[in-house]
Amino acid sequence: MSVTPESVQALIDSSDFGDRIRGINQLRQLDPKIAFEMIQPLVSDQNVRVRYAAVSQLDPLGKQDLEKALELLRERLRFDPEADVKAVAADVIGGLKLTAAFEDLQQLYHQTSEWLIQMSIIACLGEFGDPRGFDLLKIALQNENSLVATAAISALGELGDSRAIELLLPFINDPDWQVRYRLVQAFGNLEGEQAKTALEQLSGDPVEQVAVAAQTLLSH
Repeated sequence: MSVTPESVQALIDSSDFGDRIRGINQLRQLDPKIAFEMIQPLVSDQNVRVRYAAVSQLDPLGKQDLEKALELLRERLRFDPEADVKAVAADVIGGLKLTAAFEDLQQLYHQTSEWLIQMSIIACLGEFGDPRGFDLLKIALQNENSLVATAAISALGELGDSRAIELLLPFINDPDWQVRYRLVQAFGNLEGEQAKTALEQLSGDPVEQVAVAAQTLLSH
């Protein structure tokens, strides 16, 4: 049976949330302009799984109208009661590079205690590459949740601001090798002798994945 706008509309109009999710998944097979119009009401659906699926689809569908996508995503960031939906909204904002939402993200980071939301916001700032994010990333490095702090290491590398080097140097001796691995990637994006010296130190890391990653960057 072929997928048409009419067949998908019937699914997303269903009272069964499983049908609505199936309809959302089938939107991928339609013209993106049509799919974007159809998905908008589902972003505020009463069922959390439907909202999550719909928000996830806004990247790439939101490219059809970035201003409208920003409006929809800001609403989820501010008012959605579920942490998962707020987090995926931040993910999509990053994917679409909607830097106009920077202040919304910064405010939410300080307001929430949900590590998942905070981690998504930090990853988003890395994707933005916006220098305004530096101060918040500096704060996130000290987050009590190691996953958030590790995301901040990566984001600082993506930002490419040389001020990050001094902040990242203490992590060279972190007991978690995955943190040190992220550190290698971050230093690889930063310029200067300090970053190179840090990579040289990490090239002798006892964990092979860390050492090889640093050696590869140094050889380029």
